[in-house]
Amino acid sequence: MNFAAKFAEGLAYAAFLERYADAGQRRRWDEFHAQVELSESQQALIAGFPRDVQALVLAGAWCGDCVNQCPIFERFAEQSPRLDIRYFDRDDHPDLAEALSICGGRRVPVVVFLSEDGHVCGWYGDRTLAKYRQIVRDQLGAACPTGFVAPGGTLLADVVLDWLDEFERIQLMLRTSGRLRQLHGD
Repeated sequence: MNFAAKFAEGLAYAAFLERYADAGQRRRWDEFHAQVELSESQQALIAGFPRDVQALVLAGAWCGDCVNQCPIFERFAEQSPRLDIRYFDRDDHPDLAEALSICGGRRVPVVVFLSEDGHVCGWYGDRTLAKYRQIVRDQLGAACPTGFVAPGGTLLADVVLDWLDEFERIQLMLRTSGRLRQLHGD
């Protein structure tokens, strides 16, 4: 799939919600967005991103995991003009849903990170490590068979950090890319 060509079809956050969310769904997205807070150091990190990134987000306005993650991406985008994030409804874009299948399913949200010139740098989804740890604690208990369940913290802050780590990883990849360093003379 040509993700760079597909990116141009995407919608900005507000336009995505306008098109796909009903009133109840929009309220849930807005309420969660209001809860997402970034520390000063997180804001400074994002504001200092030196490379443009295009992030293609496959989502569903109806999806609880999307409600609990996509507003985080919007908070990141509010901190940096370097982040161009476009949203795609999973059901209206079955080609994306198929290409981004995770564990044999059409899971959302999934984020595809592209360089400024449209090269795929990575993709990540459907839930972060912090969320899966919480699910394991809730469903399997502290003695789950994986042995990887870490103690708590607040889930929202942990999920924000998981996503911020991924956005930063992509930035560092782009910043150290020989091809892009030559292009930008840095």
